[in-house]
Amino acid sequence: MSIPLQFRPDGTFTIVQFTDLHVRGGKSELDARTLALTERIIETERPDLVIYSGDMLYGKETVEPVAALRRIVEVAERREVPFAVIFGNHDAEGGASREELLEGIASCRMSLAEAGPADIHGVGNYVIAVKASAQAGPAALLYLFDSGDVAPPSVGGYAWIRPDQVDWYRREALRQRQRHGALPSLAFFHIPVPEFREAWESGQAAGIRQEAVCCPRLNSGLFAAMVESGDMIGAFAGHDHDNDYVGSVHGIRLGYGRVTGYGGYGGLQRGARVIRLLEGQRRFRTWIRLDDGSKVSHEPCE
Repeated sequence: MSIPLQFRPDGTFTIVQFTDLHVRGGKSELDARTLALTERIIETERPDLVIYSGDMLYGKETVEPVAALRRIVEVAERREVPFAVIFGNHDAEGGASREELLEGIASCRMSLAEAGPADIHGVGNYVIAVKASAQAGPAALLYLFDSGDVAPPSVGGYAWIRPDQVDWYRREALRQRQRHGALPSLAFFHIPVPEFREAWESGQAAGIRQEAVCCPRLNSGLFAAMVESGDMIGAFAGHDHDNDYVGSVHGIRLGYGRVTGYGGYGGLQRGARVIRLLEGQRRFRTWIRLDDGSKVSHEPCE
């Protein structure tokens, strides 16, 4: 279903990023705590959009994965908050393919999730426009990418966003610029791109790094395409549960979500990243809302 997104009259648009929920699908205490946390954060932040940025499910340990995914997104559905979904490396390990998972939430009224072009790698490469507060045209764009799961054994490690996906982004960004000018844009994918490591090593990052950046061993050039496009102001990933930092590389802020699910590894307090776009400005505010209700600010490092 197509749900128009729009900046509020005060010029803000707020996104809550839930990542790495690792729901097993049964009626376990950990699953219940995870879903209750997502509901509390939605109640607190009142977002205009929720993005589930991968590893909603815990792979082979998940019972009835399609039903489990529906349980997850029904929190936003019940609150009438539009939501988008991208897949992580564990979501399709439990007996349901990405296509089947996406089909399973197709009937949700508040879903913005799309499979995207069938002729490129991945399921879930799509762009969402956010309309201006007082005009018909868009004022910001959100690009979502399927970052895959694992690399071929000859390479090892995690998958990379493929060149045909990068080409799709280049074409889509050019089309949008030709129609609407250079609109402030954000990107979301599960597995961080290699430049996330540079964002920390620059010494300008704010937040926590307690594990190595588990990015692909190959760099397919997505970040370079984002820099060249001139529209991207931020990109967000999940995947590494013990990292939550935000840093800037070549004018683009790269940030981790905060691990949301209690069922996965990691010692960080559970929560979610919040991103607030500001209409007409090439910047955003971001913070983390924790499970005890407290807030950790991640303002830009100058």
